[in-house]
Amino acid sequence: MKALCWNKAYDVSVETVPDPQLINPRDAIIKITTTAICGSDLHLYDGVIPSMVAGDILGHEFMGEVMEVGKGVDKSKLKVGDRVVVPFTIACGHCHYCEHDQWSLCDNSNPNAHMAEVMYGYSGSGLFGYSHMMGGYAGGQAQYVRVPFADVGPFHVPENLTDEQVLFLSDIFPTGYMAAENCNIQPGATVAIWGCGPVGLFAIKSAFMLGAERVIAIDRFPDRLSMAEKAGAETINYKDQHVVGTLNDMTNGRGPDACIDSVGLEAHGATPDAWYDNVMNATHMVTDHGHVLRQAIQACGKGGTVSIPGVYGGIMDKFNIGAAFGKGLTFKMGQTHVHKYMPRLLERIQQGAIDPTFVISHTFPLEDAPKAYKMFHDKKDNCIKVVLKPFENITRTPNGLGDLNAPTAS
Repeated sequence: MKALCWNKAYDVSVETVPDPQLINPRDAIIKITTTAICGSDLHLYDGVIPSMVAGDILGHEFMGEVMEVGKGVDKSKLKVGDRVVVPFTIACGHCHYCEHDQWSLCDNSNPNAHMAEVMYGYSGSGLFGYSHMMGGYAGGQAQYVRVPFADVGPFHVPENLTDEQVLFLSDIFPTGYMAAENCNIQPGATVAIWGCGPVGLFAIKSAFMLGAERVIAIDRFPDRLSMAEKAGAETINYKDQHVVGTLNDMTNGRGPDACIDSVGLEAHGATPDAWYDNVMNATHMVTDHGHVLRQAIQACGKGGTVSIPGVYGGIMDKFNIGAAFGKGLTFKMGQTHVHKYMPRLLERIQQGAIDPTFVISHTFPLEDAPKAYKMFHDKKDNCIKVVLKPFENITRTPNGLGDLNAPTAS
């Protein structure tokens, strides 16, 4: 089969690799009809997530058709021919954490848990296509994928909905929703969101769905800020405005009731602490850029919540714990409990409360994935979200050029 493989930092390629096989009785093989490039995939592309190995297959947002199931799979829950979308977090369904709706903390789905335990004390669940520390599972930017615990994860989707309408139930829609839910939004609340990529945009939509009165979005790219405004947010361009001071002015001196960091470990900024992060990272003194998280802590109003859906991988410096303590802040973070949110968010889609396709900017065949990664990474051609079609030769771009080698706009 064809699959997108990680070779080294900034180097991915589509290769012919062996078809996946059933390994365990509860496995299934899924034919991928639609997959996507996630913002957190760029952390792998940049080489900042440890334990990647040349040849690893990328991708954790995917859906498709069940082609084969193991003899241990409950056939009342999954059978050949079913159309499903698959959570990026892998969960067994029977451990303490799965039974308490904390699916991304599953005790039994990471065969390399010892690697995570060295860094984190305990391991979360295994993840598709996201390093050997997180299980070493082949990802879904491919024509086929092996899915463990297949009668727990894959989620049936209605035939009357397109792949594009339900694909993001695999990650970014639940991630944005959980980020907003973690904010404990009360009537009249103001929520500030750093990052207007796909997760940030879904967090904006979700915050309003959960009752926020105002959402203020922070970014520097005009196309992303424009999308945030279309979603109902007020915006701050951090290149032109002092973020903390502007948020203070916009909230009559109280600060936002909650702050969402949807950027994570590769945050950019225009202040001295962001430059400091660059130096510390270049000298391998830290692994994570903490600029956005520092701003969120500083800006958040007293008694507020800082919600962190953005991926962090290791160590950051200059964390103002005194500000968090002094203001009585609550922190909520972690990988998304995707299984928990899929049913309720599918209902939202079916009810017409949201059309998740609004984030899609580009669609390409799988063979164009390496160029699509570079475009997404470099934020060219107004690239917000890339969808890949492993078995179709489909190209859709905002400018209609249909050519990844065409000139792009910064």
